[in-house]
Amino acid sequence: MENDKEISEENKVTQQPVENTDLGNQSEPKSESSQETEEQHEEDHHDQDDHHEEEHHVDYGSFSKKQLLSALKELIEKGRYIKDDHVANDIKAHFEEDHFNKEKEEALKDFVRDGGAEDDFFYKQSEDDKMFFALYGEFKNRRSSKIKEQEEEKEKNLYAKNQILERLRELVDGEETTHSISTIKEIQQEWKDIGPVPGAQNKNLWASYNALMDRFYDNRSIYFELKELDRKKNLEGKLELCEKAEALDSEGDLRTAIRALNELHEEFKHIGPVPREEQETVWQRFKAASDAIYAKRKAYYESQKEVFKENQTKKEELIHKLDDFKDFKANRIKEWNVKTKEILSIQKEWEAIGPVPRECGREINRGFWGAFKQFFHNKNLFFKELDEIRRINKEKAEELIKVAESLKDSTDWQNTSNALIKLQQDWKKLGPTPEKVRDDLYKRFKTACDTFFDNRREANKEINKEFDKNLELKEAVCEKIKALPESEEFTVENLEKFVAEYNAIGFVPRKNIKEIAAKFNEAVETCVEKLDTDGENREEFLFRLNLNKIQGDPNSDRVFNKKEHGIRKQISDLENNITLWKNNLEFFASSKTADKLKNQFDEKIEKAEEEIDKLKKKLSILREF
Repeated sequence: MENDKEISEENKVTQQPVENTDLGNQSEPKSESSQETEEQHEEDHHDQDDHHEEEHHVDYGSFSKKQLLSALKELIEKGRYIKDDHVANDIKAHFEEDHFNKEKEEALKDFVRDGGAEDDFFYKQSEDDKMFFALYGEFKNRRSSKIKEQEEEKEKNLYAKNQILERLRELVDGEETTHSISTIKEIQQEWKDIGPVPGAQNKNLWASYNALMDRFYDNRSIYFELKELDRKKNLEGKLELCEKAEALDSEGDLRTAIRALNELHEEFKHIGPVPREEQETVWQRFKAASDAIYAKRKAYYESQKEVFKENQTKKEELIHKLDDFKDFKANRIKEWNVKTKEILSIQKEWEAIGPVPRECGREINRGFWGAFKQFFHNKNLFFKELDEIRRINKEKAEELIKVAESLKDSTDWQNTSNALIKLQQDWKKLGPTPEKVRDDLYKRFKTACDTFFDNRREANKEINKEFDKNLELKEAVCEKIKALPESEEFTVENLEKFVAEYNAIGFVPRKNIKEIAAKFNEAVETCVEKLDTDGENREEFLFRLNLNKIQGDPNSDRVFNKKEHGIRKQISDLENNITLWKNNLEFFASSKTADKLKNQFDEKIEKAEEEIDKLKKKLSILREF
């Protein structure tokens, strides 16, 4: 019975409750012995440490871009990626809203003011911008890695503690040796040195550990005196912790006091059992010191209830605002950017609001961040689709570049020019391409086009020189034709010779085409008016002269074909009329009226046949050209 009582007393020491010291917990401190309370403390105290860190009071609103960049670098160098995450977010928000977004908006205004279309606008980030967003991404990556490391470390700690439990079982179930007490001390120190484990496993681990420790001390009757000495040493340690806990009552900062009390509870829990007669006394002393701090915390939260309730109302209103963001859809980057700016503004409002009642905190956070994440999930889907569109447009752009590069050295100026202009129009119709290759694609396409048009420009310089020379030659021929009527060599043959000489000369500058043609026609008309030819010969001469003039036209073949077709149609129409008129003559009766009509038709037929002869002569002349 006495041994049973000792076991009970020992359990009472090793399983004393550890208060939940989270400032967010408004429940009353528990004084009863509770294994569950102790294990819950082990699971939560690391999160509580972060929760009770001092609030970040730096105002970044007055910082320049360089200062914000330096601040982010300093934050990364500190290495507190989880604890300082809200600080990094604050720095990023000021960087974007106070500087980056304003500069981007100004650049857009300048772009539009200079005649650009908003949809074509692309903002090129500065080196500071690129460095800042790269550092921010690095901070987030390191934070994720740190969280992952912590979870992996907890799993390792779980494995290590299970290994210790196995060693402890072997020690408890084995035969007693002189080394058992030193071994158990080593195990206790190793157990204490191991960090936190996953919360779901913590309670069972501590239950197994305490049960095995109790069994060990119960089985060590031959070492009882040594155990008592050890308990006295443990008593000294716990009394020292009581003094430290009592001193916290004079600490002015409640958060600092709570954080320190967490650490004291952790030490108190790991110190072994104390003498039975001191067990309850030392615990009650430590508990009284803890209760004094908890009473302050309770009073603080009682005074803040109305504030917390008001904060709850404000946050619920913001959650309602996010209803318009959850299912937001758009096809333009600008619309997403506008909406993103709005939701980040709401996030800043959210973060500026203080804590809410603990019982509804989880639900409110889930409501807000669920809608918040849904918006960015939809935004990410949009940009994934946009990336696919950009990839397809990149392939189309590369095809246009391939064609343009194949044409850049062509000397078929007219056709190639038309083809490249068509390619340029197709390029303008292309949608967005990936930003990292956008400039390179355009540079390659523009270089190919510029190469061709530069070559054509150089070639045109030589052609223009030739055209200027041709203009001088044609003007000289016009002067010869104009002077011909006054000379002794004024004949049809000489006139035709000058016309042929004029037509043999090549092209003139485009701006002088009409002017030189007018001079030529005027000179020829002057000669024709003074030529001594009869009607028929004159008509044939003028027709032949006209053909000579046409022969100098670049489209002469098409004009000749058109004239030939027109003459043949005239001949065909006249022949059809003659056949019709001859058929009509057979119906006329012998009378004075009939004879008169017959004479009229005979006259029409005769004139038509004469016209046919003239047209056939024109065909003969046309075949000569």
